[in-house]
Amino acid sequence: MVALAAACLAATAARARPDPPLAKVLRSILASPQCYADQFDAQVWHASMEPRLRPYVHSYAQRIEILDDVYCEAKRDPTLPLPPDLVLALIAVESRFNRFAVSKVGAVGLMQVMPFWPKQLGVANRLVEIDANIRIGCQILRHYLRAEHRDWIRALERYNGSDGHIGYPELVMSRWQHAWRY
Repeated sequence: MVALAAACLAATAARARPDPPLAKVLRSILASPQCYADQFDAQVWHASMEPRLRPYVHSYAQRIEILDDVYCEAKRDPTLPLPPDLVLALIAVESRFNRFAVSKVGAVGLMQVMPFWPKQLGVANRLVEIDANIRIGCQILRHYLRAEHRDWIRALERYNGSDGHIGYPELVMSRWQHAWRY
């Protein structure tokens, strides 16, 4: 039990330190214009995923906002697109779609982004805003996917700050396969 507690503290400390190369990428993404999905794709995406969000998000407008932001941000970088349904699974695990969620280590919002990012990026702390949180969260995940040579397990471990502990990636992948697969 002591070893597990020490591992958790080490993971928390690792998660709290900003990654300078990622900060540069995030600054450029935050400065880029919003993306837009093909209208037909958006309609199919909404029809398939909106009912799955109902138990978590009571406002129809907020469900559509989440779906639009997830879809656009997942597809934003054509060199490394993310599966938008996997991003939804990650959000389900991280915050259960509570945009005001705050973890015990201080991560904020839907994708549980650490609050040092806005300060490091020189932007207002908007982590409870759906669009900003999803944009930053997707870029962090994409950064770790690149750093880990597209190894989803390692990238998810790093996203969560649980390096070497496969439980978190297995949970996200399981939720993706059983509840959120598009």
